[in-house]
Amino acid sequence: MHFTSEQRLDDGVAEREFTINEVPGILWTPGTASAPVPLILLGHPGGLDKMYPRLADRARRSAVNGFAAATIELPGSGDRPQSVDAEQARADLRRALSAGEPVDEIVDRLVLPLVEKAVPEWQATLDALLSLPEIGGPIGYSGGVIAIGIRLALVEPRIAAAGLFAGSFVPRAMFDEARQVTTPLHVLLQWDDEGNDRQLALDLFDAFGSREKTLHANMGGHTGVPQFAGEDAARFFARHLS
Repeated sequence: MHFTSEQRLDDGVAEREFTINEVPGILWTPGTASAPVPLILLGHPGGLDKMYPRLADRARRSAVNGFAAATIELPGSGDRPQSVDAEQARADLRRALSAGEPVDEIVDRLVLPLVEKAVPEWQATLDALLSLPEIGGPIGYSGGVIAIGIRLALVEPRIAAAGLFAGSFVPRAMFDEARQVTTPLHVLLQWDDEGNDRQLALDLFDAFGSREKTLHANMGGHTGVPQFAGEDAARFFARHLS
């Protein structure tokens, strides 16, 4: 892990940019921490520059509860090398959705390669973060892409709780993985999300094998998540990571 910049935000949270194997990321730690703190991994749909305001807001909210937070750029997003296959799949998905055509095969082409690349990068990032003296445990994962969260919750035993945003397509093949997930879950669903399949999201929630799982559904579109939904997610992580 190589830190490339550091600043102190106005609320005292320390923000450090880093790279791990040429993958850029950001780490936020509470300004008043006197001992190793729990960590929340912040998932997002890609494009750190564009997503930064939301990510920083989520990190600051985590810091209030005494948690560090970290994120990395997704494969093919931001300044990382683009994938011709992924761009073609995105174009095909937009066309199929507009025409009302089946999308399962296209979703597989788009999402499965992303999961295969992103999850090992998240695990390498977690290894590096846990080597820092200020980071302890337990670990949470929060956000999207939800397929990445499913795979991480399944294969990464260090994740004690996951808050997932049901705002992206999930390959049908990953439903079998969801049935094997036992991590406590808090799933957020925007009921009128124009870019998501509501019934698929409900079926996915039903498939999760976790004994503790909560579905938090709100009216509104993809970007219309109400403020109190974030507060509910913060309470979920406070229960499991404190």
